[in-house]
Amino acid sequence: MSLTCLSLSVAAFGQATKSTQTPMGTATGEAVATPASAGYAVPDPVPDLKPDEPGFFEVKPGLVVLLDHTGFSQDEASLQQMGEQRNKWELRAGRLMLNGSIGGGYRVGFQLSGEYKGFDGDPDTTWQLTDMSLSFPIGSRTKLQVGKTKETFAYEMVGDAANLPGAERVLSPFFISRNTGLKLTHVWGPAKRGTFSAGVYNDDWDIGAKERRGVDASGRITALLWAPEDAGRYLHLGLSARHVAAKGEMRYRGRPGSNVSDYFVDTGKFTADGALHLGVEGLLSLNGFGLLGEYVVADVDAPASGNPRFTGWYLAGNWILTGDHRPYDRNVGYARRVVPKGRWGAPELVVRYSDVDLRDGPIDGGRFRRTDLGVNWWATHRWKLGLAWGHVWLDRMGVRGQTDTILSRVQWVY
Repeated sequence: MSLTCLSLSVAAFGQATKSTQTPMGTATGEAVATPASAGYAVPDPVPDLKPDEPGFFEVKPGLVVLLDHTGFSQDEASLQQMGEQRNKWELRAGRLMLNGSIGGGYRVGFQLSGEYKGFDGDPDTTWQLTDMSLSFPIGSRTKLQVGKTKETFAYEMVGDAANLPGAERVLSPFFISRNTGLKLTHVWGPAKRGTFSAGVYNDDWDIGAKERRGVDASGRITALLWAPEDAGRYLHLGLSARHVAAKGEMRYRGRPGSNVSDYFVDTGKFTADGALHLGVEGLLSLNGFGLLGEYVVADVDAPASGNPRFTGWYLAGNWILTGDHRPYDRNVGYARRVVPKGRWGAPELVVRYSDVDLRDGPIDGGRFRRTDLGVNWWATHRWKLGLAWGHVWLDRMGVRGQTDTILSRVQWVY
């Protein structure tokens, strides 16, 4: 190929594709190996293809498929609070992506992705546009992203969802999946020891948005406080802030680590002029052992309701029995997926405790606490199988209900 270079690469769920990832211990960005020579016992339906040298136009297709089954068991109080939560199969994600770049000495990146919703979503919305943006480099360590993309707030949202230890996010009341606007990202430090990102977004520009709130602004700064030469050992700390727009009213609601349950916590709509969200995050990796935690607080500008404050936090631990680890990407400030080195992949044990409280003053949106125990098997650098049990305590409507969930997942990421 002379003018156009078509190449395939591993794509991370919900994030721009990179043919290389930056592991710990490197300042320049060595590639994380995903070799066919690993001889995985579980075959991949599509072989690894080596990318050609990029031409004037380069495109990297990607595909993510997550298939789930969720089962529920509820006590009488939970049934009274939420009604019956039905067992359900779900195509959790069916996402197609095109990522690449165009240009010669100065290359502009692009990202386009859409999800198929026909199996489990609104029958009138079979396809959903997830990402559509252009990235303009400013020097070697700064870029300006324009279009529909993620806001820069909270590790759970900024990171790749399919790579997190837990199967589902729990801090969803405090962020949105995508927004449309401008985002500036800079990698700082002599050895890429931190990142800074900030953005301004307006959902009035969004294609297909059902609710219009106005202008949001967010920022996130990360640092590697400890980073020896061992690629699997590092300590990451991040701080983030988000100003949330409101056109006269707001609503906070969330599911307790499930994508198919009803909203267990829900403030309903109330009069408000906006909110300020603040978050702190930490990630410690000791080769096969990891510890990830976040705390988020939302101060809402709602004088009629006493300016309520809502909070959420979680602490997750994981142990990869083979000693494999999540390589840290210094270019974006979070860890990527597990890339098993052995033929039989990498089994991982996961434990998590989370707490989301949407109660303050006259607003009683409920509070849930959840304990998770799970196991993931990273069979290859694309296949992952997971099984997770969760127990939820819900304080709402003057009673405490208890719900158990069992989530089974098959995941393939290309």
